Amino acid sequence: MPWLPWTRLNRRRIPLALALQGGGAHGAFTWGVLDALLARDAIDLRALSGASAGAMNAVVLAHGLAAGGRDGARAALRDFWQTLGTRLPFEWFTVGRREAPGLAPAAQVALRWSQLLSPYQFNPMGLDPLREIIEAQVDFERLRRASPVKLFVAATHAASGRLRLFREHEINADALLASACLPSLHHSVLIDGEAYWDGGYTANPPLWPLLDAGAADDLMIVLLAPPAATTGAPRSADEIRQRAQELAFTAPLMRELQWLADWRDGPPLSAWSASARERRLRRQRLHLVDGRPTLASLAGETRLIAHLPFLEHLRSLGQAAAEGWWQQHGGHLGQRSSLDLAALLNGPAA
Repeated sequence: MPWLPWTRLNRRRIPLALALQGGGAHGAFTWGVLDALLARDAIDLRALSGASAGAMNAVVLAHGLAAGGRDGARAALRDFWQTLGTRLPFEWFTVGRREAPGLAPAAQVALRWSQLLSPYQFNPMGLDPLREIIEAQVDFERLRRASPVKLFVAATHAASGRLRLFREHEINADALLASACLPSLHHSVLIDGEAYWDGGYTANPPLWPLLDAGAADDLMIVLLAPPAATTGAPRSADEIRQRAQELAFTAPLMRELQWLADWRDGPPLSAWSASARERRLRRQRLHLVDGRPTLASLAGETRLIAHLPFLEHLRSLGQAAAEGWWQQHGGHLGQRSSLDLAALLNGPAA
């Protein structure tokens, strides 16, 4: 079915759910994707899930929607990332171009020390500038009282390794910091006496809650994790450590996608016995804005570089990716999936 131009005769907003992957500073790419989507009057955001930086983007966007609609959401995302990008003087310990910065030698040494010591040793006070930023940027009380979208923020229960999903009525600064807590760099976040780590270990980003919620028949995933390695197994200690971390943060999503693919390829549903939930899952339309080809050339350490020029560059890349997706697949919204699950799971970029 050809896509009709967006005219007065075709103004029905299409409900859309978003699943936002984590990736540290690379989350600024998702900022650009969201900014481009929010500029489109054709979509109606209904639900968001995320882990780590994806959770930050989701909650800040929801706060902005509550405060001032779509323009408010774009402004809230801009304010959050600009504040984050000027919070620390990264120009003192980064080198290279803004498009592909690296850590200066002194910063590399500090990073290596952080891998030898626990955060309770090198940061005994548990100082976290991110807490100050999000508490100043987000009205959590208003979100808990009346969020304009459904929210699913992933964190990992450190003792059991189980996924903990924080819903919109539970969102606070601790829940958001828990979702972004890398245990090698930050103190565990205590919630009701229980320690939590980064949500990327268990759901990056959570898909099943969005599918089960039934808020929208169209679900868009924004990926940041690197593509599969194409040069064989890593050999050096640093390469092994980095690849192991990449796999840990990619595996939960691949498992969810594989389960969904297997379920959708199963036998036809019975017209008489299929549940409403089963029918809803079968008609779910999946879409993907894939940042991996764009981000693949960046060193892993750039996920730690929250320097404004770099963040703004990533935002521009995200905007371009979203616009490119819209030109190619925008007409699929409300009609059919634009994501080939088999290609994603079995292709070279899976």
